[in-house]
Amino acid sequence: MWPYYPDLLATPVPRYTSFPTAADFGDIPKGAHERELERVEGDISLYVHIPFCEKICFYCGCNTGNAGRRQRLDSYLDALHAEIEAVAVCLPRGSKVSRVSFGGGSPNALAPVDFVRLVDELTLQFGLTNPEFSIELDPRTMSAEWSAVIKAIGITRASLGVQTFAAHCQQAIGRVQDEEVIARTVDWLRDAGVTSLNFDLMYGLPAQTREDLLDTLHRTSVLGADRIALFGYAHVPHIVPRQRVIEAEALPGQAERFEMAALGFSYLSAQGYTPVGFDHFAKPGDPLAHAAKAGTLRRNFQGFTDDPDDVLVGLGASAISSFPGLLSQNEKNTGRYRMQASQGQLTANRGKVRTADDRYRGAVIEQLLCSGRAQIGAKLYAEINASLAPFRERGLARFDGGWLVIEDDGLPYARTIAALCDPYRRKAQRQFSSAV
Repeated sequence: MWPYYPDLLATPVPRYTSFPTAADFGDIPKGAHERELERVEGDISLYVHIPFCEKICFYCGCNTGNAGRRQRLDSYLDALHAEIEAVAVCLPRGSKVSRVSFGGGSPNALAPVDFVRLVDELTLQFGLTNPEFSIELDPRTMSAEWSAVIKAIGITRASLGVQTFAAHCQQAIGRVQDEEVIARTVDWLRDAGVTSLNFDLMYGLPAQTREDLLDTLHRTSVLGADRIALFGYAHVPHIVPRQRVIEAEALPGQAERFEMAALGFSYLSAQGYTPVGFDHFAKPGDPLAHAAKAGTLRRNFQGFTDDPDDVLVGLGASAISSFPGLLSQNEKNTGRYRMQASQGQLTANRGKVRTADDRYRGAVIEQLLCSGRAQIGAKLYAEINASLAPFRERGLARFDGGWLVIEDDGLPYARTIAALCDPYRRKAQRQFSSAV
């Protein structure tokens, strides 16, 4: 299996769901977000952020809060409706929304009737005509009523936060859900017409063993997940205070994490899943597997995707929009977001204007992570050649006729290799997650 070189994994690196990354965001020019909306051409995708969960998990680094305060949730939805209207006004006539993704938090922390109203508002303001709908769901708060809503709306893609089936690991991360709850949710979603079902899983959890991971992977396969995202748990309590509840001493070390990642890759590949990168997998018939094999795989704030659109518009507190020339993030604080959006204001206040060099490097990084190879110009080659030497000498990467190619053994080092093309990493002091 993969060779383990701890020195090459010693430096934490970003997941590169954008370039530049959110860690490099700062103030953006006044009106920049609005101007980008007004010059949109072609199809676009929407991401709608619901920053609420019925139960808050200890491990979670998402921008989310408890859904128990009904007044706060209602005022957030009022503000979100107002933002939807404000954004729709800015878009040129004729722009078409091809995809709508709901994430969080947990969108099913909303009452089903509130979610239907939200979809109705999107349909009215953006003129939706049969877009591809996807949604993130918490199995613990899934219900038959929610299943009926998913069927009525026509949501065909869903992602479940499963993480692990091991009871002691669930207890340690604050996400207790037995297999019956997850199996029942799977049945509801299949009956509702969901054809692409993703399981989010984790390795590197407190007191987790390889046997725990293997059992989780087996149960996931038996339940018929079409896609699997196998993330390494990122323990960054200095950034995510709720993670302080998790005992760092109980976490597997770097070498064990590496073995867990390798185990996951070997097991799921043997089960017939198509590897997408080194930590995502899809059944051969799933659109994500088709994109990986066809060379059309992309990467955005939802991770690996088959979405071909160059513009992603984020709606809701902390949501990020991606345009060719700009990354822009909405106000992160839900209180300030509600105040601004309810007054009809666009709330994007942070981000990064993308220079031509940013766009070039971003394309290289995306190609390396999605395809394992990217064409490298002479200037970038000269810049990274020395840093790449340890990877080349160990057979993890090579230069081939102007192309930087990541070898099969280099898969788990892909993010580290891609980071060599990122000049911001040489300046930033921010701590990222482990590469594996």
